[in-house]
Amino acid sequence: MASNTVVPAAVEADTEVMAAVEDGPVEQFILADVTTDEAYLRMPLADAASLPEWR
Repeated sequence: MASNTVVPAAVEADTEVMAAVEDGPVEQFILADVTTDEAYLRMPLADAASLPEWR
């Protein structure tokens, strides 16, 4: 039986990640790698973990 292994991704040493909250009909939490095009995560703010939950 072959194991299902995952190859580690290459990590860029000079990345910069930022987070923001976008106002609108539904507030959105956005987490983005600003050094890479189209590398972001967007979700309703109500579904995002708070900072104490991340610790």
